[in-house]
Amino acid sequence: MITNVEGLNPAALQTLEDTIATDIDRRSYDGANIIVARNGRIGLQGSYGFADRAAGRRTDRGDVYRILSMSKAFTNTLAYRALGEGKLALSTRVVDLIPEFFGTDRFRAVRKDKINLGHLLTHRSGMPATPDPGLPADRFGVLADVIEALGGVDVVNEPGSNLNYAPSINHALIGEMVRRAYGYDHFRDLARDLVFTPLGMGDTAFGLPADRAERAVPLKVYVPEDGWLSPEDIECLNTYITEDAEMPWVGATSTVDDVFRFAEMFRNQGRADGVQLVAPAVVDAATTLQTGDMPNDLYSGIAAMRGWEAPNGNFGLGFSLSGTGTAPTFFGPFTSPRTFGNYGAGSTLFWVDPVRDLTFVFLSSGVMDEGENVARFQKLSTLAVAAAL
Repeated sequence: MITNVEGLNPAALQTLEDTIATDIDRRSYDGANIIVARNGRIGLQGSYGFADRAAGRRTDRGDVYRILSMSKAFTNTLAYRALGEGKLALSTRVVDLIPEFFGTDRFRAVRKDKINLGHLLTHRSGMPATPDPGLPADRFGVLADVIEALGGVDVVNEPGSNLNYAPSINHALIGEMVRRAYGYDHFRDLARDLVFTPLGMGDTAFGLPADRAERAVPLKVYVPEDGWLSPEDIECLNTYITEDAEMPWVGATSTVDDVFRFAEMFRNQGRADGVQLVAPAVVDAATTLQTGDMPNDLYSGIAAMRGWEAPNGNFGLGFSLSGTGTAPTFFGPFTSPRTFGNYGAGSTLFWVDPVRDLTFVFLSSGVMDEGENVARFQKLSTLAVAAAL
C-alpha cells in the first residue's frame, strides 16, 4: 500500500511496486515483503506474490523469513554493544576469548593468533570463504561444535591483507566471542536480551520458534547446481534452523516489520524508543569505510563471470556500504556513499541512506543466483532511491 509521505514520490513508488509484480510474474522470484520509508514514515509497505508458490500460499505481512546472511547484522550489533560497554575491543584477538581456536598444531596455525574482532567485522580475517564451518550440516546449529571444529581450520591469507566475504566462519567466531564476553550460556538468549527484546522485535530469533513455524517461508532455491552455493547448501537450512539452533552467521528468522525496526534504530544513531542501545560513536565507525579500495574477492569473482566492472568491497565495521562508482552493487549507484545495510544470499536486503533518511527493506521468497540477485537489487534500490524527493 502506498501512503502519501512528505519527501516520497507516490508515482515512483508505484513504479517500484509494478516492477516487483512483473518480476514475480516472470518467475524471477516467488514473492516479497517490502517497506520504503522516509524519516521513519512508511510510504510503501507491500506483500507480493507467493510465500510458497508450489503450495499456492500467498505472501502475508506476518511471514517469517529465514533471512540467511542478514543474520550477521544482528550478530554485529551484539559486537557493537560489547565494544561500547568495554567488554571487547576491535583489537581483541579471537584466541584471547577462545584459546582453543588456535588448535593443536601451533606451527601450522601460526597466523591464527593475529585474527582480531576488527578483522572479523571487516571480512579481513584470512579464514576460508566457505559456507561450511567445518563439520556436517546437521551440527551447524550447535555453536560449541562449530567452534571446536574451527580449531582445525587454518587461515588461507595473512589476516588484514585482503577482503574476502566469509559466509560462515567470521560470524561464528564473533558470536562465540560476544557470548563469552557477556557470560551467557546460549548465544540465542544473548541476542534476545540485548537486541530483539529492547527493540520490540517480537517475531525475530536465532532459530525458528515452534509457535512461528506455520508462518515460516520455506527456502526454495533457484541456482545452478555448479554455482558457488548449491541448492542443497541453502535448502538444508529448512531442516537445520530449528528452535534450538544457534548459527550467528545464517540462522536468524524475522519479519519485514522487525527488520524495519532494526534498520530504523541505526538510522537514529543507535537509539530506539528513547533508549540508546548502541553508542553513536560505534554506529559512526560501523558506517564509515574501513577497507579502503580493497576489492571483495567473492563479488569481484561474480562480476568477472558476468563481464561487469569489479566493485570495491566497501565495508564498514560489519555493514556493507554503498561507496561510489558505477560498478553493479546491491545498493545501486544512486544511494549516497555512506548508505549502509546487510543482505542474505539471493533473497534479503535492507539499507539506510543517511543523507536522505531513507530506509528500504526487502525480504523475498525464492532464492536467486547471486549474480542475478545483485542485478535485481541494483535495479530495485535505484527505484527506491528515485522515489526520494
